[in-house]
Formats: sequence, C-alpha cells, structure tokens
Amino acid sequence: MPATSVLLNLLWIIFGGAWMAAGWLLAAVIMAITIIGLPWARAALTIAIYTLLPFGHTVIDRPSGAIGGTLGFIGNLIWLVLAGWWLALGHVVTAVLLAVTIIGIPFAWAHLKLAGASLAPVGTEIVPRGGPPRVF
Repeated sequence: MPATSVLLNLLWIIFGGAWMAAGWLLAAVIMAITIIGLPWARAALTIAIYTLLPFGHTVIDRPSGAIGGTLGFIGNLIWLVLAGWWLALGHVVTAVLLAVTIIGIPFAWAHLKLAGASLAPVGTEIVPRGGPPRVF
C-alpha cells in the first residue's frame, strides 16, 4: 500500500472512519445473531473492513448468474429496509460535518461513496486499486 494511502487511512480512522466501521460491525453482529441474516452479516463485515481502511481499495460488483442477480436484488432490498438506510444516513451526516472544512472534503467524498455502498452491499466485492482481487 502506498504511503499516501496509509496516511489517508490513519487520518480517516481519526475523522469518522472508526465509528462508522463500528456501526457496520454492529450491524454484522446483529445479522449474525439472527442466523437468517448470515448472508447480510458477511456483506456487512466486508464493508466494515472497507469502512475502516477505504483508501487504496474500491468496491466492484461481483458477476452474477441468472438466479444470483434476482436473489441479490431481493437481499439488497431486505438489507435496505433493515439496516442500509441508517448506515447510509450515518455516512451522509458524517460527510456533511467533514465537508465544512477544506481538509475534510476528501473524507466527506469517501463517506458519500460508502453511503452508496450502504444501500446495496450484497453482491459487491472490495478489491485493491490497481492490483489483484483481495479476499476478506
């Protein structure tokens, strides 16, 4: 990981990344406790790791088959109702607070990207930028 990504990730953790990653981790734990929510727990845990260290990685859609696309859509719809909206809201509020300062604008932009990922995490994959896919 380049030095700029390491520095940005450290600043990110200080300025809102840690508490949003904790929110994602809480959502993953709640989903895992229900047993039925295990597919969402895995998606939430993956995004929690990405929320903790977003710089140097990106979110991509996994290729899906005929059934996977429909099941993924249904899974994302259920996720949106149960947890996605409040995680997205947390990212948007944090982004607005960070955008007040010039230094916080890059972090606000990252929070807005994470707000979009909050709405539909099922069927996504986190990969390093410019490198081979990494498995979490």
